[in-house]
Amino acid sequence: MRKRNPTVTSPIISPSILSADFAQLGAEVRAVSDAGADWIHLDVMDGHFVPNITFGPAVVKALRPHSTKPFDVHLMIAPADPYLAAFAEAGADTISVHVEAGPHIHRSLQTIRDLGKRAGIALNPGTPASAVEPLLDLVDLVLVMTVNPGFGGQSFIPSTLETIARIRAMAAGRPLDIEVDGGITPDTVALAARAGANAFVAGNAVFKGGPAGYADRIAAIRAGAGGDAASC
Repeated sequence: MRKRNPTVTSPIISPSILSADFAQLGAEVRAVSDAGADWIHLDVMDGHFVPNITFGPAVVKALRPHSTKPFDVHLMIAPADPYLAAFAEAGADTISVHVEAGPHIHRSLQTIRDLGKRAGIALNPGTPASAVEPLLDLVDLVLVMTVNPGFGGQSFIPSTLETIARIRAMAAGRPLDIEVDGGITPDTVALAARAGANAFVAGNAVFKGGPAGYADRIAAIRAGAGGDAASC
């Protein structure tokens, strides 16, 4: 059954395996899970909606046995609808689709819910917050891209902070996660948290430097977001 968060509580850290060592993804997912990750973020790219290609449902399915943490699957693909069931069956817990990716976003979100998964809506840095306002009662998560999607290692776009703040205001007490993805570091995470985000995708800021430092880097991001680093 699809589960909603009752309230926005402690920061959620979701390392993006886009920055992991692809030659040993299973070991990488186990390592960040053991190091204190709350979710595992899987960026799916098609070379069409974004200028890069990553992986599909088969890889998600192969990784599923390596962690009990929720799989946070971000579909940067168009169209997304033909693949929703495959990602659900592969082990996704949350499936996020872009408001820009197709003309029938309500149908996409309803399909995700019908599959028993948490539904997320994602928007690019240049997309106004108003684009998700009609969808807030259909989603469990809003993903605000804080870089233009397609590649890891980009710099945080400061103008997205206003988008985050507007969405948090529009949420008006709904049990809604606001997630940010792109350029998240122990410094920028504080800005996003103050604007209203509670879930944070981090790629290079977690994975760069290897597994020995994963726990410390996750703790530093959590602390920057206002959480208790000692609790992770």
